[in-house]
Parts: sequence; C-alpha cells; structure tokens
Amino acid sequence: MIYARAANGVIGRDGAIPWHLPADLKRFKALTMGHAMIMGRKTFDSFPSPLPGRRHIVLTRARNWQAEGAQVVHSKAEALALAGKAPVAIIGGAEIYRLFETDAARIEVTQLHADYDGDTFMDPPSESWREVTREDHAATDMLPAFSYITYERR
Repeated sequence: MIYARAANGVIGRDGAIPWHLPADLKRFKALTMGHAMIMGRKTFDSFPSPLPGRRHIVLTRARNWQAEGAQVVHSKAEALALAGKAPVAIIGGAEIYRLFETDAARIEVTQLHADYDGDTFMDPPSESWREVTREDHAATDMLPAFSYITYERR
C-alpha cells in the first residue's frame, strides 16, 4: 500500500491530493513502475491520463463504468486474480486501502508534518504494523517537513 498522509490524517480533498510535493511524486513513480496498481474509480479519475509503465486495475461498484487504460473489476478477489503474479501496489482511495489492509505486507507512507483541509482521511497504521525505515526531510520555504516511512506487518 502506498499513500501520502497529512498530520491530521487527510489524504484527499475534492478528488485530488491537497498538496504538491514533487519528491513524493518521484518516489511514487519509482515504487509503482512495472506494478499492477489497484485503485478505486475516483483515484483513477484523478489522473489526467493513465500512468505509463503500470497496469491500472480499477475496483468499482459501477457495473457499466469503463475508461481507456483501466482494467475494470468489481471485487477484491477479481482484482487480485487479474493482477496475477505481478507485483501489486494498492494506491487508493481510503475505502480501497481499508479493503486490502489485511492482505498487505508493507505500507509506504509519505507523512507530511502539517495539517491540510480535506474530505478523505486515513488513520495511522495500526499496532499490527511496525516501522522499519524512516527518512526525514526538513521543511523548506515552499513545503512542510515530511517523512518517508516504511511499515511491515508484525
């Protein structure tokens, strides 16, 4: 699972990420390149176009929904079966993260050390996860301090 989270738990606002952190976008690309990305429809719709070098498996309740570049599924089992043996990245939104948390082996979080206004939230990882690496980055004039944190299942 991969996501960025503000100090107050915000991960989204109006179908978008409420901050622009170029280093996090580069990290996201590196972590997901060559992977099957499983996401919800709103997450897919937030992209200007499908991201190159990755499969887009979109889990949705909307039976008639389709989009170019999306492989549409309607259940967790169907998403995992379609991914097959490819490495999988769960990339959002909040409902998708909650649905797949019990299956995940690792969580990659970009933790922003600032609050943001938003309408989509994630709790911090539960006690069933342990922090295994952390890379802290200081605030700049334009950006808040943030940390890259890797969690593994206990």
